[in-house]
Amino acid sequence: MEFSELIRTNRAQAELLQGPEAPPLRGTLCVTGHHLLLSPAPQSTPDLWLLLLRCVDSIEKRVAGDSGTITLRCKDLRVLQLDIEGVEATLDIARSIEALSSLESVITSFPFFYRPRGLRLGDAWHFHPPERYFKRVARETNAWRLSEVNQDFSLCPSYPRVVIVPRAVDDTALARSARFRQGGRFPVLSYHHARSGTVLLRSSQPLTGPQKRRCAEDEELLRAVLAGVCPGARGFIVDMRSAQAAKQARMTGGGTEAKAAYPGWKRLHRPLERGRSLQESFMRLVEACGDTEQSMDRWLSRLEGCRWLAHVKEALSTACLAAQGMEREGACILVHGAEGTDSTLLVTSLAQLILDPTSRTMIGFQELVEREWIQQEAPTFLLFLDCVWQLGHQFPLSLEFGEGLLLALFEHAYASPFGTFLCNSEKERCLCEVRTRTHSLWSGLNQLKEQRKLRNPLYVLNPLAIWPSVEPQSLRLWQGLFLRWTRPPEPSEVAWERVWQIVTERENTEDSQSTASA
Repeated sequence: MEFSELIRTNRAQAELLQGPEAPPLRGTLCVTGHHLLLSPAPQSTPDLWLLLLRCVDSIEKRVAGDSGTITLRCKDLRVLQLDIEGVEATLDIARSIEALSSLESVITSFPFFYRPRGLRLGDAWHFHPPERYFKRVARETNAWRLSEVNQDFSLCPSYPRVVIVPRAVDDTALARSARFRQGGRFPVLSYHHARSGTVLLRSSQPLTGPQKRRCAEDEELLRAVLAGVCPGARGFIVDMRSAQAAKQARMTGGGTEAKAAYPGWKRLHRPLERGRSLQESFMRLVEACGDTEQSMDRWLSRLEGCRWLAHVKEALSTACLAAQGMEREGACILVHGAEGTDSTLLVTSLAQLILDPTSRTMIGFQELVEREWIQQEAPTFLLFLDCVWQLGHQFPLSLEFGEGLLLALFEHAYASPFGTFLCNSEKERCLCEVRTRTHSLWSGLNQLKEQRKLRNPLYVLNPLAIWPSVEPQSLRLWQGLFLRWTRPPEPSEVAWERVWQIVTERENTEDSQSTASA
């Protein structure tokens, strides 16, 4: 199928309204296979482009007289209004946008056509998170090994080719453990905490079922985890479901780890909402933030009613629980829900940021995202970014990256010219040849010209854990994301830019002095 078959009208005269803070832009509207472009009059601002396939979330159209209006609600929270000359042109352009933005084929998306100057295919696809992270683990302990048991993805389609597992457990046992876990997601290492020698693992639920089935190899795996730490080590299984939900799952083939079968492990239930309820919370927040006419009382009521900050609190609290178990109690932690994705990845990622100074660096955070977020479940990934923003707000010196990186990740997770966030697993990326046919997002973000927008100029290495407060007065609405299209910059954002200017001026002065002395 050719893109031209879906484009009913490729151009029309239009006026673009981008929000209360931006002036209208009038010019020629053009539709291409991947973009909407508005070519303004010569005296206006530069061209506007809008990524269609990934950015447009919903389309509303209406006509009156001899013109029409198209309202585009975008995944980056923008609301764009296009006033178009001609009823037929309006309807044809709306149908073209609807068709192009609903294409599901990965290989027809823009990253497979994007060829920026200065970047080469293959750049920054060298992270290979399991292998790279394993080198660090191997310097700290010899209790773990790299396994290629999933080399052809037949054991677990959502796991990478190689995983980090206990050295004492062979691949045959891993394969049997995988058959006992939903989707084949057997327990694997997420993080080794060098100070305590404990580990953080993730998996999916065991398939015990109503018959309370057991798997000797799965039990052996978790025994080996504790044995690799020290004699008498203990662990906690942090279940992302309520006790009632876990019990119900057993009736449909799932379940939990029986206490008698896994000595040394204690189960804790810390339910996190996910799926539809989380999506509805996000949608209610977006609607409240987009209403600029409401009273203060109405705004505060809607903000509380959407419960988004309650989700932030629950996620950070659960991550702190996991981190405290490792740091303060010397216990190993296994995190899982039913599938072992979304909320599981949310908690394991945040726990690492709390404990691990390396994960709070620019490169370390990028590796963490690639290593843990194999599935970008929306809006769980956004909830993760919001929690990270809360950490940066409470500990402004401890993260090497700033809000700019978090905003960039939010935008690129939904609509990107790069291939990093395409597909939901390494298997899918291999089938689509993502690594060889698209550019990595990190190759773009790690360019020097981008670093000023992404780095924290106040960063100072903090070797200690950072323990966030989850009290109501400590958690804030992330205005830089949720309100950025409806209000002018905050004084803090202006101050941030001024800090960068001061840091840059100081660095230039120091460079000049060094050159002069040389």
